[in-house]
Amino acid sequence: MDTPEDDRSSRSGGLGFGVGAYLCWGFFPLYWPLLLPAGSLEVLAHRIVWSLLVVAVALTVLGGWRRLTAIARDPRTLVVVSLASVAIAVNWGGFIYGVTSGHVVETSLGYFINPLVTVLLGVVVLGERLRPPQWGAVTLGAAAVLVLTVDLGRPPWIALLLASSFACYGFLKKRADLGAVEGLGMETLVLAPFALAFLMTLQLRGDLVFAHAGTVNAVLLAATGVVTAVPLLLFSAAATRLSLTQIGLLQYLTPVVQFVLGLVVFGEAMSPARWAGFVLIWTALVVFTADAVTHRRRVLRRAAESAV
Repeated sequence: MDTPEDDRSSRSGGLGFGVGAYLCWGFFPLYWPLLLPAGSLEVLAHRIVWSLLVVAVALTVLGGWRRLTAIARDPRTLVVVSLASVAIAVNWGGFIYGVTSGHVVETSLGYFINPLVTVLLGVVVLGERLRPPQWGAVTLGAAAVLVLTVDLGRPPWIALLLASSFACYGFLKKRADLGAVEGLGMETLVLAPFALAFLMTLQLRGDLVFAHAGTVNAVLLAATGVVTAVPLLLFSAAATRLSLTQIGLLQYLTPVVQFVLGLVVFGEAMSPARWAGFVLIWTALVVFTADAVTHRRRVLRRAAESAV
């Protein structure tokens, strides 16, 4: 039987894993520019191929090949995983493009508004009903997007792409109900033939950067597999030890770090209107998170009372 001390130790370890995962994702904008002169699509293709190799090693060590084979034999799961693969490829590609083209702050916006887009997805796809505070948060988020659209002279396409693709990915992952390693293995397995074909096309055209821009560049491109897998494994370890509320709060670490990097390291400009848009988003997230925590406590209290 687990003792209270064991419980506390597990939560503490889970918190460390969770913080490590979200900080890794937060500092991603520092890594992808190092891969230049490789373009965004080549970097994406390398990330898929090398991630598959890393996951293959992990599956061998963890003995996960049998479960992966069983997944591949289930047509329904295979369709869901294939759709999730497209969603995560769009998300990865959009993020890589954003941070290598001087839009780090906008990429952070995408992950700030992701919880709100996820809620809207639940309304549209699952017919879920929102509580009044959730509607308030979504309304503030929509107002923020409108303010930023006026300020930028265009909708914040990168942020909207990242938020919507990741929301779809999360929805599909939940439907597929796969472990972190098995899920990434299936997703990269689906995407790898297209990634390899693209890299071979670049090579035939003489446009491939890998192995043609020095050893350091080649090593960094190959390391995208490790860079992708490590935070995912940390997150997997955290998810089994922490509550959904704790995970939900930790997720804001990633866009906060990205936002600070965009301002401090990459020197991106913030107009007054842009600040106003972000303040609206942050206010929406405070309302959204406070409601989520309060609602969860209410549900747990009712469950405890009904069990008495």
